[in-house]
Amino acid sequence: MKKGLFIIIDGIDGVGKTTQIELLKQSLASQGLVWETISFPRYDDNLYGKLIRRYLEGEFGGIEKVNPYLIALAYAGDRALAKPLIENWLQSGKLVIANRYVSSSKAHLSANLEEGKREDFMRWIDNLEYETNEMPKEDLTILLNVDPKLGQENVSGGQPDIHEHNLKHLEQANRIYLELSKAEENWVVVNCEIDGKMRPKEDIHKDLTAILESKII
Repeated sequence: MKKGLFIIIDGIDGVGKTTQIELLKQSLASQGLVWETISFPRYDDNLYGKLIRRYLEGEFGGIEKVNPYLIALAYAGDRALAKPLIENWLQSGKLVIANRYVSSSKAHLSANLEEGKREDFMRWIDNLEYETNEMPKEDLTILLNVDPKLGQENVSGGQPDIHEHNLKHLEQANRIYLELSKAEENWVVVNCEIDGKMRPKEDIHKDLTAILESKII
């Protein structure tokens, strides 16, 4: 690669984003490619991340009680602090893979807004992230898609946060993700289930590898 590529892996909770990124790291290393990964939110790295953790743990009330514009500032602030790192990687010609990005704020934080207010909110998010904070634009977003009930089951073993605990929220966020995949440029959807069960992680990985190879070559 002569220049870096910025790839986003996104999707609702329990879809397997972290698992697939770990598999990609192994695959990229075996091919001798130069890559970096970053995961948002960075809960323990800065005050914004710690604030997001408190939000997700329900300290500020349920999803319907938290102003999405205010919590979006925390998510954006966390990403803004990572901007120099991401730009340096890209300028060095590296493949940068992010677990969640601006698309995550759009899907999750607009999920409990009235439908007529979502478009304005998403425009505000774009302006905040890409204009005010001048965050790098992604070259490709890969949406891992799964039925929200299955996604919720996949995270049921731990302590679910207020997003994971609320099936209605996950269903709405998933619908918004799919709408974004049709409306925005450079999105690819990878379906991660078959007959109501998760596809083998190796099969999903093959799909992602093929998508990345089409971009890298």
